[in-house]
Amino acid sequence: MFLRRNKQPISGGVAHQVPADLRKAFLSSPRALVAWEDITPLARNEWLCWIISVKNADTREEHVKRTISELIEGKRRPCCWLGCIHRKDKALSPSQKYVLGKRAKAK
Repeated sequence: MFLRRNKQPISGGVAHQVPADLRKAFLSSPRALVAWEDITPLARNEWLCWIISVKNADTREEHVKRTISELIEGKRRPCCWLGCIHRKDKALSPSQKYVLGKRAKAK
């Protein structure tokens, strides 16, 4: 768990914790951090999974930047994200299974 400058923790999600690059972005944007702490753990988890699931470093950096700006704009979840496949408390949805099946066939 990462701490803020005042030693309070930055809340994570239900399956993911805040990575170092996002923590650094939050420390540079207090408004985004306030918005982050205002959303639910499930919503935070969606943002976290959306950030860490990409393979390209440039794309990940873009996701971190978009997370900060979209939180400031009032968005509570990433747009067009099927949801975290890492959660252990719920089964995969049919949409998630479909997308994962297509990805597996493409490889």
